[in-house]
Amino acid sequence: QVQLVESGGGLVQAGGSLRLSCAASTRIRSFSTMGWYRQAPGKQRDLVARVTSGGSTNYADSVKGRFTISRDNAKNTVNLQMNSLKPEDTGVYFCNAEKVVVAGAGEIVPMTYWGQGTQVTVSS
Repeated sequence: QVQLVESGGGLVQAGGSLRLSCAASTRIRSFSTMGWYRQAPGKQRDLVARVTSGGSTNYADSVKGRFTISRDNAKNTVNLQMNSLKPEDTGVYFCNAEKVVVAGAGEIVPMTYWGQGTQVTVSS
């Protein structure tokens, strides 16, 4: 079974930086996409950043220029470098991974995995 474990969350002052890490129990190149989602208090879980197996990246408009997602295939980890943090960045950050599995009959089955989340709090 696939396991995703996040780390690196904490409390930081506005303008500071944090680096989140997501460790996967399998080779991350087996995933078509890996990313980070954020759920702020009282809000839905939204995409923050993602990276494909081919290296393409996408970012939420609110974090462009401040956050950088990267992968380390050798360590089977995906990282999120967060700079110039703002109070609005506060929330629980979840690691996400997606891949497809081909069944015996040739049917393609999408698979989605989630970590348990790590809390990020940015003070004013």
